[in-house]
Amino acid sequence: MKKSQKILIGAGASVLALAAVAAIAGPMVYREFLVPPAADVPTLSANEQIMSETAGAELDPLTLAGTWEVAAESEAGYRVDEVLNGTDVTVTGRTPDVTGTLQISDDGLTLEAATLTVDVASISTDSEQRDSYFRDQALRTSEFPEATFTLTDPVTLEAAPASGETVRTSATGELTLAGKAQTVIAEVEVRSDGETAEIAGSIPITFADFGVTAPSLGFVSVEPDGFVEFQLVADRAS
Repeated sequence: MKKSQKILIGAGASVLALAAVAAIAGPMVYREFLVPPAADVPTLSANEQIMSETAGAELDPLTLAGTWEVAAESEAGYRVDEVLNGTDVTVTGRTPDVTGTLQISDDGLTLEAATLTVDVASISTDSEQRDSYFRDQALRTSEFPEATFTLTDPVTLEAAPASGETVRTSATGELTLAGKAQTVIAEVEVRSDGETAEIAGSIPITFADFGVTAPSLGFVSVEPDGFVEFQLVADRAS
């Protein structure tokens, strides 16, 4: 065999080997180096400095009574898993465009009512293409620009927590997404110093329950289940 033929065969083998490595490693490279890390799961533990001056002090439950309004520091969005050629990639979308009110009973121990509204058309991820599909195809935001959560069952505490103490509970409500309403249960963390409240939580959902089809494009698909997530700051209404 001529030397030139050996070189061509060797080069061809190298190209095939590189192609095989790319096919295997490509998704991992996509996940590890090209996709920004997913946002943290909503929690109160990441910001322990808030309410630090009064943390642990006795809190009069009557200071909690009344109406609270969601403040500008809040955000909400979603968390889903994509599968790219067999490699799992977690994607999170967020928007600060969240409004809502919470009503606490006169004794300060019961959340009697709550309504949260999210502008789903403004939720963004690291990909404009994904966001466009999310807005135009999946949730049809031109028809249904907002998602809402409305508390349906009151949430009552046995006693008022200390100032800054984290309370974990569940809240049952009606989630309306893409124009369809479903009963859901939100797992929630909350703490307050009587003037400001922080609320973090998530709601597991199945897209089909809301008439939403998770996209599948052959090489990439989205899992049929995901989470609605929220991290809120609320202030006493003036």
